[in-house]
Amino acid sequence: MSNIKLAVIFYSMGGTNYQLSKWAKEEAEAAGAEVRLLKVQELAPDSVVEANAAWKATVEATKDVTVATSDDLEWADAIIFSVPTRFGNIASQMKQFLDLQGGLWANGKTVNKVVSAMTSAQNPHGGQEATLLSLYTSMMHWGAIIATPGYTDPVLFSAGGNPYGTSVTVDQDGKMVEDVEAAVKHQANRTVTVAEWVKKGKQ
Repeated sequence: MSNIKLAVIFYSMGGTNYQLSKWAKEEAEAAGAEVRLLKVQELAPDSVVEANAAWKATVEATKDVTVATSDDLEWADAIIFSVPTRFGNIASQMKQFLDLQGGLWANGKTVNKVVSAMTSAQNPHGGQEATLLSLYTSMMHWGAIIATPGYTDPVLFSAGGNPYGTSVTVDQDGKMVEDVEAAVKHQANRTVTVAEWVKKGKQ
């Protein structure tokens, strides 16, 4: 049904946002989209990563995932970002990736991309909504079309009810507190659907 090209771009230190991204990819492909699962470049020194078992394990688990480039953004009709919060803002690794897209933006290549975003934090009020709003601010500058989940399906409430995008609390053991798989998949499906509307409208 869909011929949408979707880039799912994540940064993950403990594996949470990698898992969210895999769920999004799975659902988008089920909806007929062509999906690229991509990570942004790690910026932390190897010595820091090596000293943290969960971080090291995530780097190992994602070693075969392609690093996102400007070409991937230009290719995509839609983009889903997944990134943990850092003091109510996006992680610096994702911020650098966005900051490197000035050339793409200057040439009008980010206009009308359909975007949505997901995040995680260590407590329910750890900056999840602020992180998503921060990322969406950049998307407004891009001229992108932001497709939040809002309250378009009851599954959002069992996932914590964040209308800006799926967010999940991660406990001290690195486990997700809320059950967010269905919310992620609804958000991915909605993103693909909105991208279809936009693409058809442009034809």
